[in-house]
Amino acid sequence: MERELAMEFARVTEAAALASARWVGMGKKDAADDAAVEAMRSLFDTVHMDGTVVIGEGEMDEAPMLYIGEKLGTGEKPEVDVAVDPLEGTNLVAKGMPGAIAVLAVTKRYCLLHAPDMYMDKIAVGPQAAGRIDLDAPVADNLRSVAEALNKEVQDLTVVIMDRPRHYGLIRQVRECGARIRLITDGDVAPAVACGIEGSGIDMMIGIGGAPEGVLAAAALRCMGGEMQARLWPENDNDIERAGKLGIVNINKLLTLNDLVGTDDIFFAATGITEGPLLRGVIFSGDGATTHSLVMRGKTGTVRFIEARHYFDKKPKYAIKGVN
Repeated sequence: MERELAMEFARVTEAAALASARWVGMGKKDAADDAAVEAMRSLFDTVHMDGTVVIGEGEMDEAPMLYIGEKLGTGEKPEVDVAVDPLEGTNLVAKGMPGAIAVLAVTKRYCLLHAPDMYMDKIAVGPQAAGRIDLDAPVADNLRSVAEALNKEVQDLTVVIMDRPRHYGLIRQVRECGARIRLITDGDVAPAVACGIEGSGIDMMIGIGGAPEGVLAAAALRCMGGEMQARLWPENDNDIERAGKLGIVNINKLLTLNDLVGTDDIFFAATGITEGPLLRGVIFSGDGATTHSLVMRGKTGTVRFIEARHYFDKKPKYAIKGVN
């Protein structure tokens, strides 16, 4: 894929962020998500690619846009697979809380794990700690190993964990080791990616979250040279059956970064909707808005932060869907 696509993908996530940001704090998560989906879908029509959604808003009968199998782009080469989450953190937007982003990953065809909409157990670190984690090892061992790799004491590590009853035992173990914890209520893509960003203040993300979100985070970590290990975490037989339909035979397989994203020919883009540890949120003014985005290219390892000023009277309507 040509490097010029990086800016095109940034435009796509910017549009989704601008559209959903109008709904921040309004208590209407579905409306915010609908606005992001429509804006992202409209912008994809302008991108010169032959894309297929492999991680999206659901199956064709579940979602009117960005459904799994939907074709995106102008139909020209390159042929690519696309993973999207137009609004990662719907509850965060509805409640006006930090950490919501619009995010996508694009690779050459057949290189993204077609993750079913189910849970996934994950552990993620940045480049300095790559090769030093083991999902099956005790938490204490992982903390000591990561601390050594980062030249820190365990008590100086910051670990992100989603605040859920299923994690109460994990939280207790991390605290017993003396590491600091940052609990989040929703949206584990941004903190997983932040592990690879120097100065983010996040050293590790661990716990059970969404499988599609795990693949998106893995795409970013692969671009940066970080690491993620994961394992699907089915809740029932329906989850196992759904995974089987997507070609996943061994539901208990330990998934490495290469299993999740099998190429360096990859782009990752995200735009902040609300303020967070990875990106600043959308800021509106009288005549437009400012966005803060992150774009990465796997082939070169380039990580770009883009601050963009948008003037609504000069933008085509499809670029700012949902903005009044």
